Amino acid sequence: MGTKTSRMRLPLAVAAVMAMALTACSGGTGGGGGGGGAADENLDGRGPITYVQGKDNSNVVRPLLDKWNAAHPDEKVTFKEQSDNADQQHDDLVKNFQAKNVDYDVASVDVIWTAEFAAKGWLQPLKDKMAASTEGMLPATVQTGTYKDVLYTLPQTSDGGLLYYRKDLVPTPPKTWEEMMGMCSIAKDKGIDCYAGQFAQYEGLTVNVSEAINSQGGSIVDKDGKATVNSPEAKAGLQNLVDGFKDGNIPKQAQTYQEEQGRQSFEAGKLLFLRNWPYVYNLAKTDGSSTVKDTFGVAPLPGKDGPGASTLGGHNMGVSVYSKNKATAKDFLAFMTTEETQKFYATQGSLAPVLESLYDDADLISKLPYLPVLKTSILNAVPRPVTPFYPAVTQAIQQNSFAALQGTKTVDQALNDMEAAINTTGSK
Repeated sequence: MGTKTSRMRLPLAVAAVMAMALTACSGGTGGGGGGGGAADENLDGRGPITYVQGKDNSNVVRPLLDKWNAAHPDEKVTFKEQSDNADQQHDDLVKNFQAKNVDYDVASVDVIWTAEFAAKGWLQPLKDKMAASTEGMLPATVQTGTYKDVLYTLPQTSDGGLLYYRKDLVPTPPKTWEEMMGMCSIAKDKGIDCYAGQFAQYEGLTVNVSEAINSQGGSIVDKDGKATVNSPEAKAGLQNLVDGFKDGNIPKQAQTYQEEQGRQSFEAGKLLFLRNWPYVYNLAKTDGSSTVKDTFGVAPLPGKDGPGASTLGGHNMGVSVYSKNKATAKDFLAFMTTEETQKFYATQGSLAPVLESLYDDADLISKLPYLPVLKTSILNAVPRPVTPFYPAVTQAIQQNSFAALQGTKTVDQALNDMEAAINTTGSK
């Protein structure tokens, strides 16, 4: 997500929520096939470039740019800092790409924007002379930068869902959804709520519903963007959530929860299990108001027969096809994804690395103890639908799944309507 405040107070789906209302039809250069026109120009260009990213609240970007600029006096990077707001970041990139602004050389791209920008021909294909190394990167993160089998954005930071649980009440965390629901009697005995995720009607609901469906072996769309939600597996996934609300194992008020409401309930000791992002870990340990500082643990999300499928988050880096200094931009991408830089992202900004080896780094684990669990989460993660029409797809998921959770639609009707809506977005 990339627009996090200090200590990751804004989790991935909070930032992504703003993308939901955006349309994917705002002009462009067309294409997406990976060559021709501007994509063939300035491949050897060297000189100053500009890096565009959301607000650098954790002071991660500036020290890195200082380091780069000291070593590259003739190819200095200027930081164009956007706002904290994800829809404003998206609109700013769209406006400048449409204007063919040569000063937007390298941009931080939310994982859910790659397909849209690539399809419009705004991103430089990272192949041939511009090929970027993805060696050692978690495969799921590379997938988020790929559109129609071409790499367009290089993974920069990742994110995955985790299960927070009360280890004083549940010494061994549940491995399956069924097992977790079976433990809800413990919550009832203690007079607290059992499970919550992000179930308000916003981008977080797409994340949670996708996880429920993918964890049961279902999927939202196929590789061509055609809806696949009308399957027994997808039905089982959504049914799990609907039944959770019916049984009271998921409290009704969780239909108003975004990330922060669930975190606050968990920290107040009112919740046995919470699905959330890694940012919660440090806050639950250090917030003065946290009553669970020493009594919570972290586990992979529960699935059908073992770890569930987290929805993948994070940000990638893309090079504009209109950049005049693409050779410099390519080197800058490599610099921003080195092992040293990735360690700095983790320690300075609590940002999840994209290099698999860092999840087994003893020094990092001592500072961020949840890393091994997060590795399991990301290895089992599934990206949200890769489509240029993502804003319309996420709206279809949210509207229909929320109706099912509220009981105004049956699960069958919700999935039928979701399928129809996704297939009319133009993503077939």
